Amino acid sequence: MNIDFANLKLAYQAHEKAFEKAMQKVLSNAAYIMGPEIEELERKLSSFTGAEYAISCSSGTDALLLAMMALDIQPGDEIITTPFTFIATAETIALLGAKPVFVDINKDTYNINPSQIEAKISDKTKAIIPVSLYGQVSDMDEINAIAKKHNLSVIEDAAQSFGATYKGRKSCNLSTIACTSFFPAKPLGCFGDGGAVFTNNKGLAKKIKSLRVHGQTKRYTHKYIGLGGRLDTLQAAVLLVKLKHYEEDVTMRQQVAKRYSDLLKDLLPIPYVKEHNTSVWAQYSVRVASRDLVQQKLKEKGIPTAVHYPTPLHLQECFEYLGYKMGDLPVSEEVSQEIISLPMNPYLKQPDQKYMVEELKKLL
Repeated sequence: MNIDFANLKLAYQAHEKAFEKAMQKVLSNAAYIMGPEIEELERKLSSFTGAEYAISCSSGTDALLLAMMALDIQPGDEIITTPFTFIATAETIALLGAKPVFVDINKDTYNINPSQIEAKISDKTKAIIPVSLYGQVSDMDEINAIAKKHNLSVIEDAAQSFGATYKGRKSCNLSTIACTSFFPAKPLGCFGDGGAVFTNNKGLAKKIKSLRVHGQTKRYTHKYIGLGGRLDTLQAAVLLVKLKHYEEDVTMRQQVAKRYSDLLKDLLPIPYVKEHNTSVWAQYSVRVASRDLVQQKLKEKGIPTAVHYPTPLHLQECFEYLGYKMGDLPVSEEVSQEIISLPMNPYLKQPDQKYMVEELKKLL
């Protein structure tokens, strides 16, 4: 048995002719940068999410940078976020000279715990960045209410949740600004790096569009210090093909997740999705003791796993200067020692899932 974790080859083969036709059109037109597919993609991303503006960019990391630059985040400002996430969430804060302020997570969803946010707000706080982890949206109503009370912006890090819903509304249309990633292994992934920023604020959208092309307002006229943050046209062409089939892919992911949960429910605690949420299942992650041993034994049986994430950000060497220590954020620390992600993609079949669960059962 040799199971593919994300099965990107099959994702390509499923629409191979359409991908090749779309990419060939870009190659024939030679409009590699800001070609017509960019505007078409942005229009369709906007329609999909319900957000008035969608601005494509070069990666999910650059999406976060562009969002904070648009909000004029300055050195010394503070931004509240979660330590249980990919480093880009907090790294981009630090890159701008601002200070990440970490708040612990909920035990059930692994998303930021809103009840702990207000205690961390200071006169330097400018924004909150909740992460919609593993495909499930954070508690946005509570977070937005806190932000409104203290006149703060909210940036949803939706790198893993594009297409998920929260109380009937789509991720990326729930806050001041939202950012997503089109990294190949994401639920909606391109064939390289890519991302997008979403907002309903016309002024912010205009500024973000300028910032992604070095702060230009017209050719060689620069209003802002920006960056080279454009999505290339080939990736837009790929995403346009994938977006046509994305709702179907999400449904298939949800079916795979349900099969996992049905098979695992008597074995260990299964992932918790709140009643008012739907998840796009960027990961299917469970908690196990003796994780390293479990990973090794599963690998020997042809079952790949991953750990998202083994060390919470407040304990990473690059953030030592913030002064956090072990025990400061106990839920994140505990979860990080036990979390393990099983293969998740729309193409997983029931026999493969049954095999994986049977092998896992032997180790628990």
